[in-house]
Amino acid sequence: MTDVQITHIGGPTVLIEVGGWRLLTDPTFDAPGRRYFFGWGTMSRKLQGPAVAAADIGALDAVLLSHDHHDDNLDPAGRTLLASAQTVITTQAGARRLGGNARGLAPWETTRLEHEGRVPIEITATPCRHGPPLSRPIVGDVVGFALGWEGQEHGLLWISGDTVLYEGVREVPRRLDVGTAIVHLGGVRFPVSGPLKYTMTAEDAAELCAPMGAATIVPIHYEGWKHFRQGRAAAERAFANAPGGFAEHVRWLELGRPASLSV
Repeated sequence: MTDVQITHIGGPTVLIEVGGWRLLTDPTFDAPGRRYFFGWGTMSRKLQGPAVAAADIGALDAVLLSHDHHDDNLDPAGRTLLASAQTVITTQAGARRLGGNARGLAPWETTRLEHEGRVPIEITATPCRHGPPLSRPIVGDVVGFALGWEGQEHGLLWISGDTVLYEGVREVPRRLDVGTAIVHLGGVRFPVSGPLKYTMTAEDAAELCAPMGAATIVPIHYEGWKHFRQGRAAAERAFANAPGGFAEHVRWLELGRPASLSV
């Protein structure tokens, strides 16, 4: 059994510490109040700052960046932080844009993190679709990440990335043994596109994750931004109503406070 320490910093940003490795997801460290434009008439305002300041993050072995082209997943302060990481793992298009220390993965491609004296981590990119059908030319490429290392007892650690519920992401539980799922929620919508969703709701996450049989579900990406349409209270109600005692597997993390999980 491996103990992993996870700190939810806010929005999609999580610090994962295991076996001497320090990995950060989707860095968002700007102060609240600013408006951000995502293209095609979509915008949002940041309502809440990070629970841990960028200056206090410390050394990073890798940044797992689901996508680089939306400020609610990589804001200016987070972008500055990228240079301090040994490696940035992201989409192929994102790696071309970022250059330098970035590695690009297509869905189902893998890469390894290796360091003397540490157990290697194998990282598999998983599919995402960040919007309705045929929206990829507008919303761009996104990936999730499945992390595996020797000694895991309950299965892989999976980070969903920004995605709606669709056939590609449904393939994850069919192909991978997921023990812990860090799931992006929020049910993101914008006035310009009406009811169309750009991330999962809690109902979607329960439908996706229940077949996994994952020991632990960690919700993130549900607070701190105006365009997140389903907050924690609504998500808790949805999980409570999901069949099969799904809510018993959900672990809500206190922002800024490290939590230990057995993986």
